[in-house]
Amino acid sequence: MPSQQALVRRPGPRLAEGLVTHIDRRPVDPALALRQWETYVQVLRDHGWQTTEVAPADDCPDAVFVEDTLVMFRNVALLARPGARPRRPEVPAARAAAEALGCSVNEIRAPGTLDGGDVLKVGDTVYVGRGGRTNGEGIRQLRAAFEPLGAHVVAVPVSRVLHLKSAVTALPDGTVIGHPPLVDDPALFPRFLPVPEESGAHVVLLGGGKLLMAAGAPKSAELLTDLGYQPVVVDIGEFEKLEGCVTCLSVRLRELYA
Repeated sequence: MPSQQALVRRPGPRLAEGLVTHIDRRPVDPALALRQWETYVQVLRDHGWQTTEVAPADDCPDAVFVEDTLVMFRNVALLARPGARPRRPEVPAARAAAEALGCSVNEIRAPGTLDGGDVLKVGDTVYVGRGGRTNGEGIRQLRAAFEPLGAHVVAVPVSRVLHLKSAVTALPDGTVIGHPPLVDDPALFPRFLPVPEESGAHVVLLGGGKLLMAAGAPKSAELLTDLGYQPVVVDIGEFEKLEGCVTCLSVRLRELYA
């Protein structure tokens, strides 16, 4: 059976110092952030996901956004090389966690840069955002790692948000969803559904038509409910102050087989 494993990493003491690029800095409450993170992790567990905590990287304020450290395709973990240099020390512990789960491990090498948040998988199609954190060489190396495994890699521009998955994610049927003002070119996706709120573009597929979503997108949640999905809502407001969303707080490993 396919796995429901998720890597997570609890927020560190320097969370409030995290990088912001496309939004104004606002104060972050670390205690509230920890409570929000704990709720997020519990929701994954409540829906059948086994969670593994990646070892802390307390000197790295953004380490809680563990999705940026690696990309999974089938049983292969491609270790990122973050475009923001201060985030690169986050990666070794992610490697250790992936290896402990039995993943085959590859890695992005200099001069390539790649953030996991720039990678959206829709079936065997792998969209990669070319933007501020992921460069052309990183995309070339991702293509070399995943295309032999059956991936179809599509590079898309990202200029209005931090990462590709800050702009778009995908529903279980493969429809890409996004808030149009933040998507460079919706026509690049074969099926695109606009949503009315920025955070409504971010969903984690929990299984069985259930979608993990942020509490700040009630209109989008209503739209997706009308389409037959079941939103499971969490408050991640402290992480949104750092350009985080529900996808960034975990790495989902769906294709590890026992």
